[in-house]
Amino acid sequence: MVRAALAVVIAAGLAAPPASAQFFIPIPRKAKPAEAGPPKDLPKWEADVWPYPAPDPKAWWTDKRPKVEEAADPLGGRRIGRGERLPAVDNGLDASTYRLWGLMPLQWQVVRPGEMIVEVWVRPSNSVRQSVVRAIVKGDEAFVQGRAGLACCEAGISRRMGFDAKLPPGWADRLAALSKHPAWTSPRDVLVDEAGSAEALCVEGTSYDLTLVIPGGRSWTLRRACDPAEIGEAADILEAVLGAAMGQDPRFDVIFPGGANFTTARNAYRSLVANGGRLTRDPQARAEAPRIEPRPVPEADASAVAPEPPATPRSGQAESPDR
Repeated sequence: MVRAALAVVIAAGLAAPPASAQFFIPIPRKAKPAEAGPPKDLPKWEADVWPYPAPDPKAWWTDKRPKVEEAADPLGGRRIGRGERLPAVDNGLDASTYRLWGLMPLQWQVVRPGEMIVEVWVRPSNSVRQSVVRAIVKGDEAFVQGRAGLACCEAGISRRMGFDAKLPPGWADRLAALSKHPAWTSPRDVLVDEAGSAEALCVEGTSYDLTLVIPGGRSWTLRRACDPAEIGEAADILEAVLGAAMGQDPRFDVIFPGGANFTTARNAYRSLVANGGRLTRDPQARAEAPRIEPRPVPEADASAVAPEPPATPRSGQAESPDR
């Protein structure tokens, strides 16, 4: 009797449920993990290093810091020697602007024999995405420093990125040759002078500020804007300096979709010259600083009395060969 009743219950349980029957199986939800992070009441300088102990405020100023690698500051750690002088840079940029971009100010660099610096600022007229590349020659070594960012609307350079790298062998000779490029003998600001053409108004394009620094505190600056013929005069310099920066960081490369190619601008300049045109000094530009400055007097001789000029030899008297 009991067995029969048990069999009926089992059979009913195994029978297929009606189509209208629904079964719900509860699935337990996982508890949401607590968000990891510092307590909200921590000061920022402690929250930045949480969960590690906050540094001692006094030690933060006095502890030794890792030495800056050579590529980040190839000419760093120098003092001006006797007879040396800092470059008189005339590119319109002061030291605070360089520091904003994370670069050693160009006017603070001590450049010695066998060294040189070529710097290029790139400023599109239709974008706030600016960049700067500095190529440095130090003997038989060459380095490149690049920075890019959005120069607008914030107190700093937003989305600033940069790199400092040592260039492969052969770059030092290529960059050193740029110091003898004829473009450096041109005026800083120029206009295209071509028969039958009127002065053009720059509405859209890119301006380039190029600066060369060589030993003796001497420097030259060129500003080439918008007109392809203007830019074409400095095409060799632009291709070499910007070419050294290509491939160092993909975020930098994306700013130059065509790479460091100035063939079109170079051809425009050659065509201008071939047709009798030329680049002339812009009369509306600000006055330029002297191109070559006199050699500084050593500190030991600064207070010395200037020597008297040599006496003019009398008629018939031979001048000394030492004079």
